[in-house]
Amino acid sequence: MSGENMTFWDHLDELRGVLVKIAILLAVLAVGCFVAMPRLFDDVILAPCNADFPLYRGLDALARLWPGSIELRPDFHVELVSVELTSQFMIHVSASLWMAFVLGFPMIIYLLWSFVAPGLYDSEKRGVRRAFVAGNLMFFLGMATGYFLVFPIAVRFLADYSLSDKIRTMVSLDSYMDNFFTLLLLMGAIFELPMLAWLLGKMGFLTRGFFSRYRRHAIVVLLIVAAAVTPTGDPFSLMAVFLPIYALWEFSRRLVPADTVAC
Repeated sequence: MSGENMTFWDHLDELRGVLVKIAILLAVLAVGCFVAMPRLFDDVILAPCNADFPLYRGLDALARLWPGSIELRPDFHVELVSVELTSQFMIHVSASLWMAFVLGFPMIIYLLWSFVAPGLYDSEKRGVRRAFVAGNLMFFLGMATGYFLVFPIAVRFLADYSLSDKIRTMVSLDSYMDNFFTLLLLMGAIFELPMLAWLLGKMGFLTRGFFSRYRRHAIVVLLIVAAAVTPTGDPFSLMAVFLPIYALWEFSRRLVPADTVAC
């Protein structure tokens, strides 16, 4: 049945079919992740807890080259504790669902696209296809930035932070996982901003002049965001987070139409 001849109930039935496919996809991926989770937990999720994580090795190498720039921590280690009887099982389930969503994200977007596509013109379909590929690449690039850069910097600082020598830091499994999920998904969402700018530009709501007029404001706001995400004392960690986010701002500027305002 063509899209033009379909009734509201036909569209609703198609949407239900798409949602069922998404649910089945997530269920299959979640089961697979549940089985593999013990290995994934040790080798991936808990990797930032150990001193041999790539970023930490790089920071220690930098500390040896420029003594005093960054604190040398070759013995860094974070030990997690489970304080609730059901914590480990619930984390096992939630981590499996989270991993299933991340792995299935491209297919989920594709299935939703297959539902919307019949109502678009050919020129619109070509634009959306490019946005689909770019959006997925940016999402996973953001996740990778969060995993290899932002989250480890936050862990290394917060695990060592001490309000008083009389207080012993014990990181709970739930706290660690909440921050892990939040920061990685947040970075994935932040890296979708160029796609949002492109969409708003296509709709006529955003032009290149906006980025020129508010560049100084953006730098201040992005520095504050970077400082909040990585509350460390060294400028290297701050700039390591700020520069990728600012690069997104400039990249977004290139995706929107130019106007009469000088850039």
